[in-house]
Amino acid sequence: MNEIRDILIGIDFGKIESQLCYYDRKAKEPVSLSMKVGTSQYEFPTCICRSMEQDVWYFGREAAYYAEEQGGVLIEDLYDICRGSKAVQVGPEEKKPWELMGIFLTRVLKALGTVEPVKHTKCLVITVERLTGNMVENLQKACEKIGFSRENYMLQDYSESFYYYTLCQKQEYWSRSVGWYAFDQDYIRFRRLSMTNNTKPVLVTLEKPVCATLSAETAKRDMEFYRFIQDTLGTTMYSSILLTGNGFHQEWAVKSVGLLCKHQRKVFYGNNLFAKGACYTAKERLEDKNLRRYLYLSDALVKYNIGMEMMIMGSPAYYPIIQAGKNWYECRTVFELILDDTDQLTFFISPMQSNDKQKVSMSLPGLPPRPNRTTRLQVCLECQSETVCKITVKDMGFGEMYPSSKKMWTETIQA
Repeated sequence: MNEIRDILIGIDFGKIESQLCYYDRKAKEPVSLSMKVGTSQYEFPTCICRSMEQDVWYFGREAAYYAEEQGGVLIEDLYDICRGSKAVQVGPEEKKPWELMGIFLTRVLKALGTVEPVKHTKCLVITVERLTGNMVENLQKACEKIGFSRENYMLQDYSESFYYYTLCQKQEYWSRSVGWYAFDQDYIRFRRLSMTNNTKPVLVTLEKPVCATLSAETAKRDMEFYRFIQDTLGTTMYSSILLTGNGFHQEWAVKSVGLLCKHQRKVFYGNNLFAKGACYTAKERLEDKNLRRYLYLSDALVKYNIGMEMMIMGSPAYYPIIQAGKNWYECRTVFELILDDTDQLTFFISPMQSNDKQKVSMSLPGLPPRPNRTTRLQVCLECQSETVCKITVKDMGFGEMYPSSKKMWTETIQA
């Protein structure tokens, strides 16, 4: 690996297999890391194994080997474990999902061959097929447990990795629509990436998938895929087509590949798109910032603003708390305020690109009676999905005169 500091890392955390890549600043592109020197063996099993005799953890193919040959405890359903919240029995003790994920990440990052990889990493981006509440919580806790601050890691789904991978290529490859065929053995999904160029910012959307099942018989499979291409591409002009997943091979896709390449369309195939897309995300968002004119309308995007009206530096002002245009798992704000002649909090919700405001009041039952402006509160707003935001309020007291009651209130906003 060429990089030794300020490393940008992408990890594709897959159900069965995962991948690791880093951004090579000399080559000016992400590079997939082979798990075996001199080979193109980029994928490795999403599993870890604990050797009970030596109390050492292994990952990937080493984990499978030590489980089979040395009797280690194998955790091979790590992806599903991280989608839940139940602890897992590992030998004589239990491990929480985020603890197991932390072990997995630590071992994977060591494969970079860098001393103290966490310390020398500028940004780690983990991409998964779909992010759920439990998955986000477990990945966040795992990253922070092994030493990453919130500013040094990001999470995203495959769709967003696809977006960054695509728009970080030459513009001629995405000047028109981009097609994406995702294979899962005999099952295939098609999505179209398109742009609305007459808006500021330019809105980029990935349409809902169109799905089909292909025959396992070679000639039939080729013809079925050919017809599926005809139906999905239609008469729309495409700059490029990307194919991902297991189930596609040029040996059987004779006629269909010819159709894909028609009209001078560029066609790309590979299973490292998501890991590389994660790397491109880190490079674009932390360094290049070439895509500031574009807004990707992902399924995880928060499409509303939340704020409060309050006195700031002696003047009335609107204080933005949650801002539209970010993914829900990135939206978390903590701040403190002092109550002024009120015993409740009032929030204002407004949709993206609209001045309409909805007023939401939150009462604080049991708040200790104190003189005006002697109650200090800590307020935390954290999105739990693209439409749900959780509010947590803590009574912080007011110095030694009015100690904290340790009371806490929670409320959920549905936008």
